[in-house]
Amino acid sequence: MKTAFDTNGILFRLLHGNTSANGGVYVEDDRPDNSEKEDIVVNSIDLGQDSLPQIGTSNINVYVPDIEVKIGGKMQVQANRPRLKVITDEVLAQVRDSRIEGLKIVVMNHTMMNEPNMKQHFSNIRVDWNIQKD
Repeated sequence: MKTAFDTNGILFRLLHGNTSANGGVYVEDDRPDNSEKEDIVVNSIDLGQDSLPQIGTSNINVYVPDIEVKIGGKMQVQANRPRLKVITDEVLAQVRDSRIEGLKIVVMNHTMMNEPNMKQHFSNIRVDWNIQKD
């Protein structure tokens, strides 16, 4: 049976070095505090145990620092949507193109969220697991 350690490791290996993000790929809460880089964080939410198929859910969060723009003569920060889109598209392609014997990773949904205290936005990609064999 797979565990959350396994599913996190699979996502890490799929994404590490395979996107244009200028930061790192991290598992769970390993992302450096106050990182100002484009980072990807993977974590598992749940994963059934002791029966096949194993069904579970994980998150992939793509963090990108906000950019400063002048609006109405005043400097403000806003999401760097172009970079979020590029990296998110790369992550989605890696997940959708993955071919791992005995399991399927299915992209379920995507949303963009704000981290106002860090002046960053992130793409939250939720994936479901269907693991057919040990």
